Amino acid sequence: MIVQGKDFQSGNDTDSQNDYGTETSGSGEDEEVSWISWFCSLAGHEYFCEVQEEFIEDDFNLTGLPQIVKNYEKAIYFILDIDINEGKLDSDKLAEIESSADLLYGLIHSRYILTSPGLKQMAMKYDNGDFGICPRHLCNGTYVVPCGRFDQLNKDSVKVFCPSCLDVYNAPSSRFNVIDGAFFGTTFPHLFFNTYPDFLPKEPAGVYIPKMFGFKVSEKSKTGPRIQWLRMLPTTEQEIKEITSTPEEKTPQNA
Repeated sequence: MIVQGKDFQSGNDTDSQNDYGTETSGSGEDEEVSWISWFCSLAGHEYFCEVQEEFIEDDFNLTGLPQIVKNYEKAIYFILDIDINEGKLDSDKLAEIESSADLLYGLIHSRYILTSPGLKQMAMKYDNGDFGICPRHLCNGTYVVPCGRFDQLNKDSVKVFCPSCLDVYNAPSSRFNVIDGAFFGTTFPHLFFNTYPDFLPKEPAGVYIPKMFGFKVSEKSKTGPRIQWLRMLPTTEQEIKEITSTPEEKTPQNA
């Protein structure tokens, strides 16, 4: 379905009204917006990229999805702007197909962002700061990427992963709470930074050191830095060797 200057949800003609309800000067021609572009422009959908139609049209890329998504065929038509005679559908059936299209696009998206074109699109969004920054103060505004804690549906909402502190956080707004984390998956953030290592922080994340009256709090204290070592990544070849070596390699051999 092509959106001709119209918001799907409100039905308002966007050529004659802007978001504040005031009159705007239209160009005289309806602006055609694809369903994919419309979907990605919705509030709360900022993490999504626009999946290429060629990817969606290849049945191999959609293997297994017909068994998951109800009204699969009509949902595909919806996404690809193919006419499904909406006028012959009652409002409940149309809403059901729209919901199926949302779900199907999310599942397709999780596969697309693992491909070279998908990674490239997400890299452009990352470079623009579209995904936001790490909420941890000592990460100094490091850009984050969206991710899921599970690859299965209905487990958890989308989260954000920070390449500096290597931790995950809730998305910064409640509008992301309805976005399933499976639409991004567990593989994406790590594949992304392996593909684009230049995006990795050049300096390690800062480590907070708790103090009382100017003295460091003991690690044995309940308020001490008991997991401080998790923030301290190896920086020298010797430190890396100590972490990656096996217990047998660490044990000195008897002469």
